[in-house]
Amino acid sequence: MRDDKQPEPWLRGTLTDTPAVARAVLHALELAKEDLSLWCSDLSDEELNARPVGIAPVAFHLRHISRSIDRLLTYAEGNPLNDKQTAALQNELSSATTKELFAELYSALDNCACRVRCLESADLEAERTVGRKRLPTTVGGLLVHIAEHMQRHVGQAITTAKVLMAQRRS
Repeated sequence: MRDDKQPEPWLRGTLTDTPAVARAVLHALELAKEDLSLWCSDLSDEELNARPVGIAPVAFHLRHISRSIDRLLTYAEGNPLNDKQTAALQNELSSATTKELFAELYSALDNCACRVRCLESADLEAERTVGRKRLPTTVGGLLVHIAEHMQRHVGQAITTAKVLMAQRRS
């Protein structure tokens, strides 16, 4: 976990042996883990699954991060989704415990880091497709999207966590 005096991962001078795009994704993974641990890991099971004012619960964002990075990396590796990945899409909104959610998240982030390292020497311009419609993109496009999409959901999870913490005090 990051203390407030330590800079974000991308400013720590780490992973300097890793090409820039892969390094940025790896730093985004570290930041996501630190920020989600800091802001969301102390929420109760009930809070993680709560939908304040009807918005998506923190649990959804944690699950979606875990599963979407797996799907996006599958495409970056040039593969279609398997049946398990497709089925997992159907229950991203289902309830779960803090222990289950963070175990899945930490495992997914670690797995993603290994897979990104395997792609660090890949041709970033190599063509890839996404989804049933086989929409066009590139390896580089997918790697950048993994980082930005994940951070978008990290922000939404943290905002929701802050709302829940404020509700505790009321």
